[in-house]
Amino acid sequence: MATATRTKLSPLQQLLEAGQSLWYDNIRRQLITSGELARMRDEGVRGVTSNPTIFQKAISGSTDYDEALVERAKRGVSVERILWDLFVEDIQGAADVFRPVYDQSGGADGFVSLEVSPERANNTRATIRMAKDLWKRAARPNVMIKIPGTREGLPAIRQMLAAGININITLIFSVERYVEVVEAFMSGLEDRLDAGGDISGIASVASFFVSRVDTKVDKLLDARLEKAGAAEKRALEPLLGNAGVANSKEAYQRFKELHSGPRWDRLSKAGARVQRCLWASTSVKDPRYPELMYVEELIGPDTVDTVPPATLVAFRERGTVRRTLDADVDEARRQLKALAANGIDLAEVTHELEIEGVEAFSKSFDDLRKTIAAEVKAIKAGRGPRQWARLGQLAPAVEKQIADLQKNEVARRLWAKDATLWGATGAAAKEVQDRLGWLTVAEQLLGDRARLREVAREGKRFADVVLLGMGGSSLCPDVFRNTFGKAPGHPELHVLDTTDPESILDVRKAIRPQETLFIVASKSGTTTETLSHFAYFWGETEAAVGAKAGRHFAAITDPGTSLEKLAKEHGFRWTFKNPPDIGGRYSALSYFGMVPGALMGVDVVEMLERAGEMQQACDPTQPVEKNPGVWLGAVLGRLAKDGRDKVTLVLSPKVATYGYWVEQLLAESTGKEGKGLIPIEGEPLGPPSAYGDDRVFVHVRMEADKDNRAINVLEKAGQPVVTLTLRDKLDLGGEFLRWEVATAVAGSILGIDAFDQPNVQESKDNTKKVLEQFKKAGRLPAAESVAAADSADALRGLLKRAKKGAYVALMAYTERTRTSERSLAQIRATLRDATSLATTAGYGPRFLHSTGQLHKGGPRIGLFVQVVQEDREDLAIPGEPYSFSVLKQAQALGDLESLRSRELPVVRVTLGRTPAKGWRALAAAAAQATAK
Repeated sequence: MATATRTKLSPLQQLLEAGQSLWYDNIRRQLITSGELARMRDEGVRGVTSNPTIFQKAISGSTDYDEALVERAKRGVSVERILWDLFVEDIQGAADVFRPVYDQSGGADGFVSLEVSPERANNTRATIRMAKDLWKRAARPNVMIKIPGTREGLPAIRQMLAAGININITLIFSVERYVEVVEAFMSGLEDRLDAGGDISGIASVASFFVSRVDTKVDKLLDARLEKAGAAEKRALEPLLGNAGVANSKEAYQRFKELHSGPRWDRLSKAGARVQRCLWASTSVKDPRYPELMYVEELIGPDTVDTVPPATLVAFRERGTVRRTLDADVDEARRQLKALAANGIDLAEVTHELEIEGVEAFSKSFDDLRKTIAAEVKAIKAGRGPRQWARLGQLAPAVEKQIADLQKNEVARRLWAKDATLWGATGAAAKEVQDRLGWLTVAEQLLGDRARLREVAREGKRFADVVLLGMGGSSLCPDVFRNTFGKAPGHPELHVLDTTDPESILDVRKAIRPQETLFIVASKSGTTTETLSHFAYFWGETEAAVGAKAGRHFAAITDPGTSLEKLAKEHGFRWTFKNPPDIGGRYSALSYFGMVPGALMGVDVVEMLERAGEMQQACDPTQPVEKNPGVWLGAVLGRLAKDGRDKVTLVLSPKVATYGYWVEQLLAESTGKEGKGLIPIEGEPLGPPSAYGDDRVFVHVRMEADKDNRAINVLEKAGQPVVTLTLRDKLDLGGEFLRWEVATAVAGSILGIDAFDQPNVQESKDNTKKVLEQFKKAGRLPAAESVAAADSADALRGLLKRAKKGAYVALMAYTERTRTSERSLAQIRATLRDATSLATTAGYGPRFLHSTGQLHKGGPRIGLFVQVVQEDREDLAIPGEPYSFSVLKQAQALGDLESLRSRELPVVRVTLGRTPAKGWRALAAAAAQATAK
């Protein structure tokens, strides 16, 4: 007789069998109207929670609410009324989706939570009035009203339960407060029972916040570890990342104790349901810990776990279910005792967290009002869409690509860190997964907002900040420097990402070391240029302030690097250990971008919030056509496959240098295996006749900008144009994430790994070989070159080698000056207008960390012009037998060798000892080379 085989249960279904319900910590109208929430319900999600932060991001980060806002704006409805109307409508819709779960479970599950305003958290009467009103307005039996578990909230909780209202008690951090919450719960049921009421239909959960406890405790531990000796380190390090789970396990033990005995027996016999513990704030904020730690370590019966979108996707894909909540309880208690023994007062920590939690949610409500007010104002002013594309006859191919991405669940697979999206398996898959931390880094850094604000405050003691970094460590700060300028009361930011000695000396002349903070930024901690910068400025600062030099330096690097060690040995003021699962070019929203931004006075917390809006808009539940990042990736990836691989950036003057960062992201991520998106940044805009059929234009504009007539002309001429609209400069926070998602998706369409950079190391190795020759011979090897004034024939010959879809790359190993910038723009326009070839321009060695990967690994269609100069000034690198000028020349020679070894067309032009004259001569030569 055949034995029936049982279908393997999914992690969500296994969780339910273990007695735990999983609720989705997110809400958005499109989730409800599209049927996506119902699909999640059918997969095993058992309820929904939300909060004002989530709702604010849903409104500002999508078009879901435009119709409802238009209708109410026309009727003149107040912002406050609109806020609660929309909130209640979403809660009602979600409650209707989960009503079958509620009915099938006999009222035990299938709940959706609606929060009273946290502004009333410290006012019992106001909380009671609002809770009653919301319960009446929601008019659904499977709605829970969320009330903060503050001192003032406890009496309100008791009264609402006595009135028969389902209550979700939120913002619980301490076991002591949890005991008081259970007391309010039982007292409310007893009040109702004593009054002759029915308590069998009342449901309640006690929401314990988990990860925030670790964030707070770990910050205290890390501060201690910075100064700890070996013995103290051994005692403190095992305590990292354990407080949140240990605290929750202790709460669960109290849950079991309090839901037993005569008092509970009386309520239970009358039909009372247990007040389940709900684990909230379960996304991991620290990359040192497993991404599913707060889900997998807190599984047990009679509990609820709430998860945000990314955590749900990860758990659904690779979650492990076993009963853990009441396992190793003695060890959890030992850890809590060890914290106390080492001076960590958990009661003080949780008290601070409660205050901060109420303040944060109150701010979110205020932000929500402002968001709605701004949306209403924009609607009344006739605001258009924030993204659109005019693709003409190319539209059908893009639409098919969008449908394919939807069918293949690309958004879900991206957030699930499914490496097969980029064709990676085995060890390569692990490498890809270890490069996707950028998806949620904004959320992680928002958990460290207090430190960022402290950095901004303390940074005011300096007159200048100098960022020493290359590529991904410097490009975002450089965008900030150019976009936001100097803020009153904050230091001026300088970005040094060159080995050009005159550029370094220009920075040195502009600052006083005794009034300057130097940020040494390197993911690997071994970047040659950055360590050379450090060696020079350390000597200058030590000469100015002596033994206090370390207080003028900060480091940003991955944990465990040699730079982290150097920072400790030299007594740096700060060391920021960046999440290691983020590649350099994807690090804008990490410490590499946010610390320099905070120091120069940018509101980086708001910028991270804007990134949170974009994360909400790009989450895995959103269809591709409404998912800003995936949609943009679909457009760029599809058009590149069809020959339009020159992504030409047309930027509002207000964010004109944002292209610096986008250029590296696209070039280094996609330029490999003979494929790639070729970013065209900074090329002057021309008439339609100047362009071939290999372009796609991306127009990044501000809401307040006037129409760009040149763009309109290009659209009418049939060129494909994508338009992205920003509300203000702080929307760059969202744009960083949008473009990262788009780049990852475009990479999957092109069939390449968007996270490695296989050819970047080659130029570094070549540079090392050249320097070894210099050490032995005392001079650099010669290289064939032509003087700028005599370069017309060489340029003409280079252009004759152009293949279909070719581009010209101008690579300047020179000082960046007004003359060089004007000349490069003139040369680019001249070449493009005469040949219809796209042009790029970059300064070495900076571009080696960006477009350098594209030059070697991308499509073999580049025409390369290397421009060098004879440096009039030089600068020694302390501890090295070569100078900055020699290093720069070695890098140029190493790059040249990389290009020539691939038999790529390249001309080397020298400007001589008078660069300004040389640049003018090169511009004239370009005009002569293209003259008919």
